[in-house]
Amino acid sequence: MLLQQFINFLQLGSIYALAAISFSMVYGIAGLVNFAHGSVFTIAMYLLFYASTLLFKITSATWGVFVLSLMIASLGTSIVAILMERIAYKPLRNAPPISVVVSSVGVGMLLEYLALNLAGSKAKRMPNLIPDITIDIAGTTIPLFKIMIIVIAFIAMIILSLLVRKTQLGVAMRAVSQDKTAAAFMGIDSNRVITYSFIFGAVLATIAAGLYGSAYSIFAYNVGDTINWWSFIAAVLGGIGSIEGAVLGGFILGGINVIAPMVLPVSSYKDIVAFGVLIFVLLIKPTGLLGKNAAEKV
Repeated sequence: MLLQQFINFLQLGSIYALAAISFSMVYGIAGLVNFAHGSVFTIAMYLLFYASTLLFKITSATWGVFVLSLMIASLGTSIVAILMERIAYKPLRNAPPISVVVSSVGVGMLLEYLALNLAGSKAKRMPNLIPDITIDIAGTTIPLFKIMIIVIAFIAMIILSLLVRKTQLGVAMRAVSQDKTAAAFMGIDSNRVITYSFIFGAVLATIAAGLYGSAYSIFAYNVGDTINWWSFIAAVLGGIGSIEGAVLGGFILGGINVIAPMVLPVSSYKDIVAFGVLIFVLLIKPTGLLGKNAAEKV
């Protein structure tokens, strides 16, 4: 029982961490709180659903379908992210923050209702993207998909960390996140880097959607609403703009979602606990657990 709950914690924490990294990365580089993030997650879910449904008619190779579906969905969400950044956000680069927030909320609603009108309000069931088998660990039966969700999420986070720290693009991203003006003097194209941040954010959201769909197969057009808020809470809790903070925030929320229903009389109280923890942390450290003050960043 204890091992199962620990696996559930790692599984849920991994999904929230990936989604929060996606949210936090865009903020860290573009300085934008992207409330359309959850709608990109929704688009990813539908693209994964339709791609995998079609591919399973051609082949029964589950892992092949999983990888190809992720590639197709990532391409689709990347296009959506590029259009979103170029049309809705780039013209507002120097606008008041409230204008950007209103724009992001509007884009999110547009994408959500686009999904509603194209796919309908009826819930869909995601095909099994990970082989439906179980393994025995210390006498406890664990579904394979739970282990693979954790492994895939950690691999994705490690690859992203290496990309940000070891590549030229990663150096450019860190430079833009620190000081756009100084980065421009160094010959770095901030607009290009910001576009890449949206693309990476979309790909991470797609991977998170693939893992979420493997764990919770039933979804509808508003699936991104919950993910949007949990991503936001995790990012702010850990320190918005910090990849490490997003990971920490994601796992804290994963722990709350697993532990709270076990000790509280009503499972929905976990939301109250999550917001309570967020408020408590911000009262003590307004920048989040691993966040830095603007003066420290420069």
